[in-house]
Amino acid sequence: MKKPTRRRSSPAKASSQAAAPAAAPKGGAHLLGIGLDNDDGHKRLTRAEKFTVVGGSEETHGRATETLIKTFETLKQKGKQLETVEPRELFDIVHKSMPR
Repeated sequence: MKKPTRRRSSPAKASSQAAAPAAAPKGGAHLLGIGLDNDDGHKRLTRAEKFTVVGGSEETHGRATETLIKTFETLKQKGKQLETVEPRELFDIVHKSMPR
């Protein structure tokens, strides 16, 4: 798995021109997992081509990452893409991919 990366943002510059809209990600579909149970002070970020997991305790972050990896493995086995899979089918795949 790819090492998590951090991004720094620079202070906004005052300008009389409107900011250009952000470019849409290639492919247009991306899953985002957000963990809200972090109380140890660590900032966790895992990024992949089609998903990102942010925050959470070590256990929650790991479970979310494992779930999404298994989800994409299942999609690949079925010959489906995130961009084209039906929402209900994706829900079922994610649910079945969750560690027990």
